[in-house]
Amino acid sequence: MRTTIIILGGLILLGLSLLVARWIGGAGTPTIATVAMIFIPIWLAAALFNLWMGVSGAGYSVTEELPIFLVIFTIPAAVALLVWWKSS
Repeated sequence: MRTTIIILGGLILLGLSLLVARWIGGAGTPTIATVAMIFIPIWLAAALFNLWMGVSGAGYSVTEELPIFLVIFTIPAAVALLVWWKSS
């Protein structure tokens, strides 16, 4: 359940970022594409923080936490790449 909530949080963060980009830069696609690409390293940092919390706080091993990290990072990052690809 926690994994689903974190993935949804990433998708909501991406959506809010794109809304702010549209509000600031207008409907122009370069701004949206730029924000989509900026989102990916920010989301990577958030997913790595979640991995670290799972290892240090919850007591999981890196081997146990790594597949969850990959899912948590990949889904919102793939959506961001799709937005970048469609708006470029």
